[in-house]
Amino acid sequence: MSLIVTPLDNVGVEVSGFDINGPYSEELQAELKELWYEYAILLFRDQQITPESQIRFSRLFGKLEMHPLKVTTSAQYPELFVLENNGAKDRFSTAFYHGEEIVGRLDWHIDLHYTGRPNHGAVLTAVEVAKEDGMTGFGDLAKAYDTLDDETKALLEKLEVAYSFSMQRRHMRYVDLDGYVPGPGLPKKPSDIGFPDFADAVYPAVVTHPISGRKVLGVVEQFLDRVITPQRFGLCNDESIELLERLVAHIRKPEFHYFHQWHQGDIVLWDNWRAMHCATGTKPGVRRVINRTTIEGDRMLGRVLSGE
Repeated sequence: MSLIVTPLDNVGVEVSGFDINGPYSEELQAELKELWYEYAILLFRDQQITPESQIRFSRLFGKLEMHPLKVTTSAQYPELFVLENNGAKDRFSTAFYHGEEIVGRLDWHIDLHYTGRPNHGAVLTAVEVAKEDGMTGFGDLAKAYDTLDDETKALLEKLEVAYSFSMQRRHMRYVDLDGYVPGPGLPKKPSDIGFPDFADAVYPAVVTHPISGRKVLGVVEQFLDRVITPQRFGLCNDESIELLERLVAHIRKPEFHYFHQWHQGDIVLWDNWRAMHCATGTKPGVRRVINRTTIEGDRMLGRVLSGE
């Protein structure tokens, strides 16, 4: 029986007629991969999920990548990365937005973007669902590229953009800082939580998806820093800043987004080479646990900056 596909709000699809615990024929595996590359964001509902079944499902799409920090992974299942709100690490991710205290809010980003080698994708499953808030947003950067005017597309084909890793949100140049106040426990430098100090990473402003060939807008707001040598392409610094501001405003348009409100039995798979994502966060004391498996990125989409 063929899978049934229903569009989600704006981008992505819900896939039904699938059982995560059922047999995976070669035809089913091929159909799932085809849907993944066609739509980038896939939702499966009402599944009976175990860590073993999540790992088995995730491996259909490639080799799994372990999280670099062992303290954040499941001891029994090292392929699982546990995302937890209302736990011991809340102090590292609590901030204030227009006076409201929020845990775990994340701006639009691509995972491991700051390394030049983003992971290929990821699978999220709900373990404990937040009673309120706690949504995950997904945005289709191929659709965002498609709707740009031809003049902007032609300009972007010439440009590269740099991403600069930072622990302090208030130092990120293109996120919305209106009403933002950092919490007292936020780390001030990468070593505070055991991260390395990553060098800047550079990407084409238009990335060609290595498998589907789709053109993908190479601009997301988190860690976005600058256009590389804009003067070589007829832009002064002010014009390059205005261009990035315009592109960030473009990717924030709701028509490119789907926000998922989690329920037990939900699985979301996304293509990290094409789709950005974000998290709305929760209020303090709201419990939320999500299991994540990560599909390894097997090639560099950007480059680590050694000099300009």
